[in-house]
Amino acid sequence: MKNFVREKRIDLGMTQDELSEKLDVSRQTIISLEKGKYNPSITLAFKLSRLFQCSIEELFIFEEDKKDA
Repeated sequence: MKNFVREKRIDLGMTQDELSEKLDVSRQTIISLEKGKYNPSITLAFKLSRLFQCSIEELFIFEEDKKDA
């Protein structure tokens, strides 16, 4: 799933460590999330959208599997 977590984090001048502390997750989770290798729980997605003051849809781009279409 493509996302804009890295861009939003940088816009706020936050490090990965600072973001992980605010969200109570590991830095590795943030790294994986930013690389698109981790799909967050709905709770984490809501926390991110609240922190970045945007909607979940603005933060994450859902790409359907071709086999599901």
